[in-house]
Amino acid sequence: MSDPSNRHAPSRSELKLRLLFSMGGLALLGAALVYRGIPAGPALFEVIGVAGLFFGGTAVWTLKKLIKREHSDGL
Repeated sequence: MSDPSNRHAPSRSELKLRLLFSMGGLALLGAALVYRGIPAGPALFEVIGVAGLFFGGTAVWTLKKLIKREHSDGL
């Protein structure tokens, strides 16, 4: 039986895809930092702050949704 409160929530497979892209983005961000080094000045905020917050925040939010099973049945 499906929970009506989760009717408009993303499906489990969509959440897994979001998690995959988030982890991939974090991996690419880490690889760029290893290859190019830590940027200085405004680039530090842009690269680490914005991209890290976006990918990291999406990964945490998605993991929370998957663990708590707050997703639709995908119907």
